Amino acid sequence: MSRVVYRRADAAVVVQARYRDVLDRWPVEKTELQVSTSHGSTFVLACGPERAPPVLLLHGSQANAASWMCDVASWSTKFRLFAVDMIGEAGLSAPVRPELASDAHARWLDDVFKGLGLSRAAFIGASLGGWLALDYAKRRPAAVDALVLICPAGIGRQKNFLLKALPLLLLGPWGRRKTRELVFGPAPTVLPEHIQPFADLMDSIDRAIKPRIVSIPRLTDAELSRLTMPILTIIGGRDVLLDSRDTKQRLQRAAPHAEIRFIEEGYHFLPDQTSRVMDFLERSLSARLANDTLMPHS
Repeated sequence: MSRVVYRRADAAVVVQARYRDVLDRWPVEKTELQVSTSHGSTFVLACGPERAPPVLLLHGSQANAASWMCDVASWSTKFRLFAVDMIGEAGLSAPVRPELASDAHARWLDDVFKGLGLSRAAFIGASLGGWLALDYAKRRPAAVDALVLICPAGIGRQKNFLLKALPLLLLGPWGRRKTRELVFGPAPTVLPEHIQPFADLMDSIDRAIKPRIVSIPRLTDAELSRLTMPILTIIGGRDVLLDSRDTKQRLQRAAPHAEIRFIEEGYHFLPDQTSRVMDFLERSLSARLANDTLMPHS
């Protein structure tokens, strides 16, 4: 198990200060929680009606719960959201990285579920967070109401991005910017004022965090075929980290009930999916939403 997350201790201080600045601007009322787990403390942001159907939000690598800032105002109107800082990443959870090939992350999420008082929930996972959601659904299918997978690892072939990135990273700030554009697409000329703190946070994470250079386990066709819960997968045709066409083809073959949104010109980062995800969650969790409406609220 690795405990090396940041390049330097002072870099962690900078990232966490900028993260706090972003959290202070959270667009809806929230509760900050520290959940005790077998891998140390886990930070969770909770928002939305307490009796509403629960949805766990799992961000990708080199990120934290701030990734969901542009989505939570919509989703929290009908769902109880739990934005979880993954252990071993640039958030406020324990700086430990258990082996991905083990059941350690599933057991960690068991502890998170217990700490939040949950027995089941829907999941929204992006990139490595998509793998987390898939791994948990594979091991604990009865606990997963629905899966939303945004550019998920764990299905399609993992590309060797380092071959493209290393020459650029030798070229200083310009090369780092070009590397980010390969992943996230061209940056806007002018950022909206409310997005700038988040952009500053991501820039500090990019400089401070040690990336995970690992092979991410992929589910077999048999394991995919056993995922019977509703699934929405949103993927980009220009993803340089994961083979989205392989993801699409494997899901069509092994989990034909999965809804697939293939964005031909999309990158690994796919903004503006809020309403599409909301529509899927409302359809997939309609029975639980109806039950919530009928239940008396205190």
